[in-house]
Amino acid sequence: MSETAPNTLQYRFDGPEEAPVLILGPSLGTTWHMWDRQVPELMKQWRVFRFDLPGHGGAPAYPAGSVADLTARLLTTLDGLGVHRFGYAGCALGGAIGVELALRHPERLASLALIAASPRFGTADEFRQRGVIVRTNGLDPIARTSPDRWFTSGFAAAQPAITEWAVQMVRTTDPGCYIAACEALASFDTRAELARVGVPTLVLVGSDDQVTGPAEARTLVAGIPDARLAVVPGASHLVPVEQPAAVTDLLVRHFSTAWQPAFDHSTGQTAIPAAPVKPVLAAAQPQTAPPRAEIAPAAVPPQPPGRPDPYDAGLKVRREVLGDAHVDRVLEQADDFSGDFQEFVTRYAWGEIWDRPGLDRRTRSCVTLTALVAGGHLEELAFHTRAALRNGLTPGEIKEVLLQAAVYCGVPAANSAFRVAQQVIREETTPTE
Repeated sequence: MSETAPNTLQYRFDGPEEAPVLILGPSLGTTWHMWDRQVPELMKQWRVFRFDLPGHGGAPAYPAGSVADLTARLLTTLDGLGVHRFGYAGCALGGAIGVELALRHPERLASLALIAASPRFGTADEFRQRGVIVRTNGLDPIARTSPDRWFTSGFAAAQPAITEWAVQMVRTTDPGCYIAACEALASFDTRAELARVGVPTLVLVGSDDQVTGPAEARTLVAGIPDARLAVVPGASHLVPVEQPAAVTDLLVRHFSTAWQPAFDHSTGQTAIPAAPVKPVLAAAQPQTAPPRAEIAPAAVPPQPPGRPDPYDAGLKVRREVLGDAHVDRVLEQADDFSGDFQEFVTRYAWGEIWDRPGLDRRTRSCVTLTALVAGGHLEELAFHTRAALRNGLTPGEIKEVLLQAAVYCGVPAANSAFRVAQQVIREETTPTE
């Protein structure tokens, strides 16, 4: 096991030192052991590099809140080992890292396999909600339901030891790192950039995956110019564990076909030209990736010359704090009468104030809750209580804010605020089975 600094990842190598490097990236809540069944065959041709996400598998708990940050840590680790070119296969969050490599660091990547992956994983609201649940209840509720998300029911029933291994793997993950990884997935969206992925790509998915299933896989294949689809029957989300032989065979065939290493005597390094990818199990029919929703701003006064318009930054912050569903609902209800006001709120409240660096979002939530109690704005208090949970406040901390507000804003105002906040906290922090 490797020594790990805050900007690097815990890793291990398997296979001959002179072989080209093939990296295997894990999914959220797992460790490098999810690839145990693939390694013996893969190491016959490649030097297999596996890594753990921060706080997973006993790795030091240095949270990383974006896929770009995780990718940077992986590259820093590889730079320290002298690994400059490699093939990469990643599952789910590990697949997001693979897409980030292909888009931002194409010179490092020779060939790519995306397993149980998506250009966007669900919705930002879903992952931030999961973070709220973990912050409030710990990882046990997530751990207990992981087998339902990861495996088909038949596999889970027939393999109780593997099912329990999955539960314990999640349960022993650092909660702060898990929450940060949820935030990384919440902010990950590469739908508009897939055409720039320039390496041969295998998109592999379990036929019964209910998390990132065949529909998401076909979106990847439709968007990536040189991609092929492989659907593994009888497998769910953690397909390398559920169908190890099929996944191993597909990876060997893909990387053997799409990656022809040759030693470059002028540089002393392995040069890896890309070759055309051949179909594996199934070639997806071309499809059009779903368009990103665009919101046309209403007519507002122009910004002063030379000053950047804070609208886009404000809309981003507003969505991150209040959630896509809430913001979409509010903007859809806007009309000629209220549209300018929503534009004003997005630009100035969210773009000018909430996006300022002077206070973190937790502190801004405390200030906002107190102001809303003082003003008796209970409807706004409800969605800002929800926002406070997303911004990292615990129910106990929200209670302390409201207790202090009772002293300075009055007991009747705080009484109403407690009633509203209690209902929101119950809704937001109750795990779904």
